[in-house]
Amino acid sequence: MFQALAAKAHQHIILADGKIPDPTRDAPGALTGKVNTVLGILAWAGTAAGVAGVLITGAMMAVSMRRGEGSEHMGRLGMVLGGCVLVATAGPVVTFVFG
Repeated sequence: MFQALAAKAHQHIILADGKIPDPTRDAPGALTGKVNTVLGILAWAGTAAGVAGVLITGAMMAVSMRRGEGSEHMGRLGMVLGGCVLVATAGPVVTFVFG
């Protein structure tokens, strides 16, 4: 317990000297490859979900028009297309914000 308090006190001394810590942004190579693989899979799944959402909404619109029911599906289509835009722009937005 005393060592933890001493380490914390030492940390405050380092931060109190006026210097701003500037850590490096280099991630280990093994971690970078795995993260890129997971992000690639998630991007593919998001795109596939968007395409499936548009197809399902279009099919529901066609069935509703055939039955003569009102069209509530434009709101659903807007939500699906909004999700598609969000998935498509996630990478560029994060790159713009974090460099």
